[in-house]
Amino acid sequence: MTAPSLPKALAFDVFGTVVDWRTSVTRESAGFLAAIGEDPADAAAFADGWRGQYIAAMVGMRKSGRAFVPLDVLHREMLEAALRARGVDPAGLDAALLADWNRAWHRLDPWPDAVEGLARLKARFPIVTLSNGNIALLLNMARRAGLPWDAILGAEVSGTYKPDPRAYQHTAEVLGIAPGELCLVAAHHGDLAGARAAGLLTAYVDRPDEYGGAPAPDAHHEQAWEWSATSFVELADQLGC
Repeated sequence: MTAPSLPKALAFDVFGTVVDWRTSVTRESAGFLAAIGEDPADAAAFADGWRGQYIAAMVGMRKSGRAFVPLDVLHREMLEAALRARGVDPAGLDAALLADWNRAWHRLDPWPDAVEGLARLKARFPIVTLSNGNIALLLNMARRAGLPWDAILGAEVSGTYKPDPRAYQHTAEVLGIAPGELCLVAAHHGDLAGARAAGLLTAYVDRPDEYGGAPAPDAHHEQAWEWSATSFVELADQLGC
């Protein structure tokens, strides 16, 4: 097979690809569950339940025609739904506690290879975010985790959420390049399938621990991507960085 042409820029999915949301949200939720009198031993299951609403929320946004809102708003709605599923009425909880709990998504730890790999990739390519996260969330996360982005492009830049083709194509547009000159780097086959359908190049990075060892919910979207690696460091090797 002929090697694909190198991209002019790399755009990264963030949750699960760059940062380990499950370990981080579990750690944060343990403290908050204890604070409201719930069992902190249930924190991992709570984190899974909170995140588990994500895909349905994205689909719901598209089908309902609801006006765009930042992911922070959706995360808060999902947090309250996760609490109600445990029999906890969020209306009876301290508002400041809920707001801080929701900001757990601003405090996610990077995967061990992320910062080193991003720095190497940045030496050759512009690196930007292509995430459903909002800019304030991604900025706080980047400063805490030391993520060396050239630009932070939240979902409000395109006004839509992946996998809407506009989310991918508008990112290329604001970078001044064609969709086929932009490569999405992601740990999610569904995201990569959306990017490919929108005309982007694709690079898969395997994160087998994203769901605590459980199978990824989008594994059925797997294809032969232009690049496939087990870490950002290996991807940098493949791209000659």
